[in-house]
Amino acid sequence: MSTPLLPPIGMLAELTHRCPLQCPYCSNPLELLKANRELDTETWLALFSEAADLGVLQVHLSGGEPTLRRDLEQLIAGLAGRGVYTNLITAGVGIVEGRIEAFAEAGLDHLQLSFQGARPATTDRIGNHKGAHEKKLETARRARAAGLPLTINAPIHRHNIEEVPEFIDLALSLGAERLEIANVQYAGWALTNRDQLMPEREAVDRQAEMVAEAQERLAGIINIDFVTPDYFAIYPKPCMGGWARDAFMVTPDGTVLPCHAAQTIPSLSFERFEPRRLSSIWADSPGFNAFRGTDWMKEPCRGCERREIDWGGCRCQAMAI
Repeated sequence: MSTPLLPPIGMLAELTHRCPLQCPYCSNPLELLKANRELDTETWLALFSEAADLGVLQVHLSGGEPTLRRDLEQLIAGLAGRGVYTNLITAGVGIVEGRIEAFAEAGLDHLQLSFQGARPATTDRIGNHKGAHEKKLETARRARAAGLPLTINAPIHRHNIEEVPEFIDLALSLGAERLEIANVQYAGWALTNRDQLMPEREAVDRQAEMVAEAQERLAGIINIDFVTPDYFAIYPKPCMGGWARDAFMVTPDGTVLPCHAAQTIPSLSFERFEPRRLSSIWADSPGFNAFRGTDWMKEPCRGCERREIDWGGCRCQAMAI
């Protein structure tokens, strides 16, 4: 390995694959795990404790829809007790009254809320959930009232790309500190439905110009992040931070992965938390070490000046293509 192995700082915890929405670009596996295969409360708490011991500073609680876990407040409190920053990634539908306040009281640090469209009809249609848009608006209002910092996540594709200016207005109206204009990445269900989701290049270029203008105009008011559709990027989509370099993720059944799509690479296998400890998986797992550093690269990647920027590109997408 050409670079020293440092402790991870971030972790994505997929608490469940259950979800009330049916988004056609969902990045979850095509074969979703059933509820009876999810880790129980005590196992998640033990895993979080080991993650904190390993050096993890922030945990993103995701799914599926993580608020379907009845023990979510307990999981948040466990992380807060270890001084770990928590970010809840939610679709914001079906959250009963008082629960967001309970999350905040348990120690939640931040809430990230997805909108499938800036218009109610788009949100409801893309997620196949009637009334979803209004429920999301209410979730945003309650999060702000509870004092939680708010990020609005806007997954962009052919059917909502023209709503980008409206997404910006929506985030401003909700008092969000951050807006993520995230063009769909073509893995999971998005790869299966790619022909119906990928926008035209001209639409992507117009979108990029609008976002750049808004970033400049609204600097200091709201932070706007832009995730380009990798098929139209100048350079290959980079492996996130380098394969298993500073973060990892855990699936609902406790399988520990270097990235969200790693299980799609057929030549690799990955281990589950318990019986193995996180520290052992992080240091010794063949799946984690497969693409670490740059020694594994062939030319032209090995000699490229961007080798520690792109990290050889996304292995998962390369295998999918």
